[in-house]
Amino acid sequence: MWEQAEKHLRAADNVMPRLIDRIGPYPDVPPLVGGHFEAIAQSIVFQQLSGRAASVIFSRLLALCNETKPTPRAIMSLSDEQLRGAGLSRQKSATLKDLSAKAEAGDVRIDSLHDLPDEEIIRELTLVKGIGVWTAQMFLMFRLHRPDVLPDMDLGIRKAIRNEYVLPELPAPEKVQEIGSPWRPFATYACWYLWRSLDTVLPDNSREQSSIEGS
Repeated sequence: MWEQAEKHLRAADNVMPRLIDRIGPYPDVPPLVGGHFEAIAQSIVFQQLSGRAASVIFSRLLALCNETKPTPRAIMSLSDEQLRGAGLSRQKSATLKDLSAKAEAGDVRIDSLHDLPDEEIIRELTLVKGIGVWTAQMFLMFRLHRPDVLPDMDLGIRKAIRNEYVLPELPAPEKVQEIGSPWRPFATYACWYLWRSLDTVLPDNSREQSSIEGS
């Protein structure tokens, strides 16, 4: 699909071709590993933590569950004190418990999420207290590799758009959607390039010469 996405993005505006040339080809999509519940539970644990710290906490959670992967039933059996003792905040503990309860009851169709359209997946996941639209969008992008997701509230995306499209300030979500409209139906690929651009920022004078507002 990358060949289609590249052709589309190169024609979408004057910024995307330069980002593609600067950063290089989109990486191969890795195969799915583990189940959806495990992936979502891990994303909850990892939020706002360094990778090393989050990995330690997640390992403690697995040890408490006596499992090689977390399951709804195992997490539901743990007390709040056990979860906090593993290093989980009160909010993350509550989110894991609510996710587990809704998955176990079938209120969230965890095992068949990949069969649903994007908006339905977001609706399902945001039924869980503590899981918002952004987390659901990250699941779509990095777990299911859906091609057309545009997280318009993401700070990194907004910073990159400000830099690359030479805006005077961080764009509001409506502006992100406006600028991103030509990227569809391959917005996920465009977002990956925008995130990567934050690691390869050009000097200000070079950026001004090579970036043109794309909308």
